[in-house]
Amino acid sequence: MTALPRAARVYIAGAVLSAAACAAPAAWAAGVPWSTVLLLAALYAVCELPARCRYLGDSVPVSAGSFFPVLLAAAFLLPPAVAALVPVPGALLGRVDRPPATARRIWRAAQLAPPTWAAGQVYLLLGGDHTLRAPDFPFALLPAAGGALAFCLVLTVLEGGIRVTAERVPLRSAWRGLLPASSAPHCVHGLAGLMMAVLWSSPYGPVSALFVLLPMYISCWIFAQYHRERAAHQATIRALVQAVDIKDRYTRGHSERVGRASVLIARELSMEEGRLEVLRFAGILHDVGKLGVPTRVLRKDGPLTPQERRVIELHPEYGHEMVRGIGFLGEARAAILHHHERMDGSGYPYGLVGSQIPEFARVVAVADAFDAMTSTRSYSRARPVPVALAELERCAGTQFDPQMVRALVRALARHGWETSVTSDEAMAVGAPRGQEPGEAPPGPVPPPWRVRAG
Repeated sequence: MTALPRAARVYIAGAVLSAAACAAPAAWAAGVPWSTVLLLAALYAVCELPARCRYLGDSVPVSAGSFFPVLLAAAFLLPPAVAALVPVPGALLGRVDRPPATARRIWRAAQLAPPTWAAGQVYLLLGGDHTLRAPDFPFALLPAAGGALAFCLVLTVLEGGIRVTAERVPLRSAWRGLLPASSAPHCVHGLAGLMMAVLWSSPYGPVSALFVLLPMYISCWIFAQYHRERAAHQATIRALVQAVDIKDRYTRGHSERVGRASVLIARELSMEEGRLEVLRFAGILHDVGKLGVPTRVLRKDGPLTPQERRVIELHPEYGHEMVRGIGFLGEARAAILHHHERMDGSGYPYGLVGSQIPEFARVVAVADAFDAMTSTRSYSRARPVPVALAELERCAGTQFDPQMVRALVRALARHGWETSVTSDEAMAVGAPRGQEPGEAPPGPVPPPWRVRAG
């Protein structure tokens, strides 16, 4: 949302009006326990600032949801309209890492107020009450679960809307995966919120309710460690890719697109979400072994000698050696080593056949060839996507896994593909670069996937 689109501004304004409508009845409500409102609002505001703590570092996003139990406790203790006020101060004061900061804070407040209101309404509708006592605890589980699910549903609907308007995510995929991924955590938050509410109403008072937040702080700290580690992983990947792009300027940007195409294939194959990021790393790093190939060979104009070709064909093994000690890459290491294997056994480095080739390597091989064919470089024009797909289908079963090719065809029919220029260096007219390193000389004989494949 750095440059906020008009649609996003309208959407945020609508969310603000919805939040105001939810909270408006609090202005004339009688018997509101304003001391409880202020305490819960202050507590949530403090919880929204963990990223400012030097022990947690700068890697904790305020939207992590670790302290939603405070909001759900408010929904169980207060009238719905009053509970909708609780997240507002914390959302407006919380940390924002990207501009526009004001719009993000306003959106955050507008996003959290309606779910809190909805949670309170459903809680009351299912028989919950605001005078919780320990004996009521088992019977309050159903209303609390309903309130937590209502909170999750409304929050998910609003989140998908901002993805469409601000991030320009296609409407058909804006909500994909949001509800399944968040429903279980929000049910846990609901249970924690119910425990907070019971303790808050107990003779021990609000102070005892703070003990429920201790596990939340611990989970937030653990998440911070994970987030920092993941950021370090991303930095490692970026550094390696930039090094390859600098060394082999003719394929700049190719690796990132291979990673993206690999994920498209994997989603069509219904691979587990946990494997998708590793597969993306495999696509991005598939050519990292080029760092071990002499620059004069990579940038050579004209045909390669047999000896130079043998050097080029060592780049999968070079790459595997480079990433062998990077534990988080997992299956990606095998893809880096085997992405030039062929289904008929004529590939390299080991001449594996069919299912002997690791699954990730078969995915990356298709993604690599497809992007190479559809990318415009300074020495060759991109082929249209249908032509590239037809070539992949022609070679399915000999070089490429037919299942991966079919998955790519389906994915592109669903999502489309934007062709790109992978080199920003112009070549002199009449003096084209003779061939891409490790590929057959240009001409009508070699198939397109051999001419351009990285």
